[in-house]
Amino acid sequence: MNRLRNASSPYLLQHKSNPVHWWEWGSDALAEAQRLDRPILLSVGYAACHWCHVMAHESFEDPDVAAVMNELYVNIKVDREERPDVDHVYMSALHLLGEQGGWPLTMFLTPQAEPFWGGTYFPKEPRFGRPGFVPILKEISRLYHAEPDRILKNRDVLREHLSKGAESDGGSLSLADLDHMGQRLSELIDTEHGGLQGAPKFPNPPILEYLLRYARRTGNEDARRRFLLTMEQMALGGIRDHLGGGFARYAVDERWLVPHFEKMLYDNAQLLELYALAYAQTGRALYKDAAEGIVAWLEREMVTPEGAFAASLDADSEGEEGRFYVWSLAEIREVLGEEDAAFFAKVYDITKEGNFEGRNIPNRLITGEAPPPLELRLAMMREKLLERRSTRIRPGLDDKILADWNGLMIASLARAAPLLERPDWIGLAQRAYRFIHVSMNRDGRLGHSWRAEKLVFPGFALDHAAMMRAALALYEATNDDAYLADARTWRNVLLDDFMTGQTGCLAMTAKGADPLVVRPQPTHDEAVPNANGVFAEALVRLSQITEEPSDHRQADEILARLVGIARASPLGHTSILNALDLHLRGLSILVAGDDPEPLRAAALRVPYLDRSVRWLRPGATLDEDHPARALASPSHQTRALVCAGMRCSLPVETPEALVDQVREMLGP
Repeated sequence: MNRLRNASSPYLLQHKSNPVHWWEWGSDALAEAQRLDRPILLSVGYAACHWCHVMAHESFEDPDVAAVMNELYVNIKVDREERPDVDHVYMSALHLLGEQGGWPLTMFLTPQAEPFWGGTYFPKEPRFGRPGFVPILKEISRLYHAEPDRILKNRDVLREHLSKGAESDGGSLSLADLDHMGQRLSELIDTEHGGLQGAPKFPNPPILEYLLRYARRTGNEDARRRFLLTMEQMALGGIRDHLGGGFARYAVDERWLVPHFEKMLYDNAQLLELYALAYAQTGRALYKDAAEGIVAWLEREMVTPEGAFAASLDADSEGEEGRFYVWSLAEIREVLGEEDAAFFAKVYDITKEGNFEGRNIPNRLITGEAPPPLELRLAMMREKLLERRSTRIRPGLDDKILADWNGLMIASLARAAPLLERPDWIGLAQRAYRFIHVSMNRDGRLGHSWRAEKLVFPGFALDHAAMMRAALALYEATNDDAYLADARTWRNVLLDDFMTGQTGCLAMTAKGADPLVVRPQPTHDEAVPNANGVFAEALVRLSQITEEPSDHRQADEILARLVGIARASPLGHTSILNALDLHLRGLSILVAGDDPEPLRAAALRVPYLDRSVRWLRPGATLDEDHPARALASPSHQTRALVCAGMRCSLPVETPEALVDQVREMLGP
């Protein structure tokens, strides 16, 4: 019996009619495996995954394949976005087996859920140098029952390695160390196409942020150029949806032309704030358009009826990857007419032969901004083509609401809004925040995923860390103390429910959550920044806003532990290093007085990489240990002070003087 009909995950619901007797992950499935003494076949994927669909069509929808699966295994289907903890444990096991990893993840487990072998996509018939799926199913089952010692040996080795947490070497890092690593990172950037060298190309936002921080900290123009080159090439390439806005997950080639067409909320959240920073650095319309395109796509396609943000858009439609997004020259001519089509084709690389399997992925060949009349003409053409595209069969929408991914987007909207002068984005962020705070919150503890009135609870470390960070971003943008209170609540939850005494790091799962074979404690960044890095940044920002000694001590202590881990593999821990940069050189801007808006607006236009902002209301006083206490005495006079650690500037009274003071205190 297939048990997925009552699942809330769109990915699981895609499999509800399979002849496979699927179970959802949980104690009932494990109990069944133990009762029957059968191995578990665990299949992990997500709704927007192209190769997940391929394996489903080839094998899981085939009655003959399903019959073998049902006879030999207890079969469990998992949505990796709904259960990132399960995905992390078994993907880590696959890596220990020497496999590169990816989705669908196909793992074989003992009835106690201990991994002993696995892979990713298995074709139904032998090809790509891989054996067929059915012979694999039969051989693994034979080994389990006939040669249990081989199974147990693999199990024991994997479990031993999975149980090891990240270890700190006890060392520290200075700004000079960060600069040295920044120079090494800069040398890894592709000087022609941007991004890390080679293919496929992923945006890697935490790494790009680290590169920009290095450039801003040192004044290194070469690093700055490489950051901007990467942002430019992505904005010009096919990885960007030039008609509808937003970015695909990655490009399969080295020049950002051919995307893996799925669109993920978390990628676009991180890229939005980077494009806002690139625009603040240069004033280039290309970067502003890319940022505004992300939000236009978000508002048009990703806002749920509840006001929060959906998780992803599929790569496939009508059974074909990218079909929704590609064009023939003939259709372009049909929509635009001969003259406009010829102009559009020249700008966006549209040919009769096509640049992708006989079709065309729009990508912009003109690197510079065209004169305003031409840009307006191109915008009108894009609007016409977008309207035509909207009549096509759309890719599937995974409309579950994930607290962590929403937290990333909420913070990004709040940070990008002042840099691009889009105050309306604050309201968009607040509406999503309100839903999560009300509907996914139980006494201060968050759930992870919400869909169709079902909440996956308890949430994970990244849910609380990302929403803490989002609360602080909204506090800075609105000065509403409720956001500051929420940030402190989620900080306490992370310290109480997720911090582990053994390593001093956050575990993914809360105390008391359903146990896995190990309690995962990853520290490295993946497609999203790691919870430890996000938490470290939030703690630093909280301490800069409040300037309370206890908040500073907490940030110091946790960063000290995390930096000792990051030293061994800096490129995999850039979210931690970014938090350290903010800690070592970030400024705290304090605005006081009756008419704060001009100074607050100027403070918020200072890129968030460099500052935290607080408005001191008239009559309010600062903590007795605050470095600006003597200078910010209760007064109705509007003024701003800029503090670096325990050193503060004299009060300034105009936005221009504030900008000058910030520039002077930041250095190069």
